Amino acid sequence: MKAEIITIGDEILIGQIVDTNSAWMGEQLNLHGIEIFQITSVHDDHEHILKALASAEKHADLVLITGGLGPTKDDITKKVLCEYFDSEMVINQEVLQRVTERLTKRNIAMNQLNKDQALVPDKCTVLTNSTGTAPGMWFEKNDTIFVSMPGVPFEMKSIMSEEVLPRLSKNGKARSIYHQTVLVYGIPESMLAEKLEEWEAALPDFIKLAYLPSQLMIRLRLSAYGKEMELLKKEVHQQIELLKPLIAENFFGYNADSLAGVTGQLLTSAKLTLGIAESCTGGNIAHMFTANPGSSSYLKGGIIAYSNEVKQHLLKVSADELEKYGAVSKEVALQMAQGVQQALDTDYAIATTGIAGPDGGTDEKPVGTVWIAVISKQNIKLERYTFAHNRERNILRSSQAAIDLLRKLILFENPHLA
Repeated sequence: MKAEIITIGDEILIGQIVDTNSAWMGEQLNLHGIEIFQITSVHDDHEHILKALASAEKHADLVLITGGLGPTKDDITKKVLCEYFDSEMVINQEVLQRVTERLTKRNIAMNQLNKDQALVPDKCTVLTNSTGTAPGMWFEKNDTIFVSMPGVPFEMKSIMSEEVLPRLSKNGKARSIYHQTVLVYGIPESMLAEKLEEWEAALPDFIKLAYLPSQLMIRLRLSAYGKEMELLKKEVHQQIELLKPLIAENFFGYNADSLAGVTGQLLTSAKLTLGIAESCTGGNIAHMFTANPGSSSYLKGGIIAYSNEVKQHLLKVSADELEKYGAVSKEVALQMAQGVQQALDTDYAIATTGIAGPDGGTDEKPVGTVWIAVISKQNIKLERYTFAHNRERNILRSSQAAIDLLRKLILFENPHLA
């Protein structure tokens, strides 16, 4: 089943509001096995709306329309729908009663504009709006379903959840769909695709794989489509078990997991503690950990040692080595980690020092150069990275790289946690 979403309203086209409705509807439809073919935004214009409806009818099984159902003169969607479906406006008594009751509770006097909210095309099925006054409307024409809903997000969501999705499930046109997302870090997308080529080629026809890269990870989303949900789940999980050995070093979680959250769980499980010394990341690593509930069980604290003075006085970094090697060096990164580990008495420590940019780089140490130290009481990991020229991306990528180094060291020393 293919769907098109049509949003109506000048406010969307001029950027006055952001179209969050389409994103939410797309997510919900996808969960019901309905493919979004196209999303279209149109003016509050009679001819423009008519053309959009006619175009959608040619290629979509389902057309979801939002906007233009208010009581004011600029809201013309209902009139255009009446024309498109060769209907006449009639008063729907149930809608009129709901409008009356809602206004009475709010001590608002009923006027003609309010009464007109109960006017609906006679060829539609009225969909109850439990959170507002404008009803939803369901039409069917030439095997295409058209649904018109208010543009107010909470009203649209109410009608979709309570009326539209249950009807689509009952009519048998919606399929079951099961998604599972595997999270990967530390390998370029092209190399990952090459590594997974044979596994991907052997996937059943009803399972689709999508690569979703970002600055923080690559998401591998497996989507299975069919009629039997339990069979879909079983097959997807079997394929993931075949996948995991291929990406063992880079795999860290599923779905909404974060690298910091997963690493924090490892620390919690083993009752281990962490201290952080940050220069170029400016506290971002600590923020990524503390964004997860329960981080107080393992994170003792952090020191933002942005200046050399703080590196020396609080982290006991050698002035001679700062002079000899510079702040952005493996020697200083290691001493920062050792200093925070000693100051906070922790099992593990992270330290970052680098050139976030956009200025400050040299030929030897260009912008994006970062040294990361991760240490335990037995082991040391020191890595140099060369990221990009974008300050924000450098901070994010440095933070994620540091957390991944910590995760790998924890698993190396505590293999039973894997």
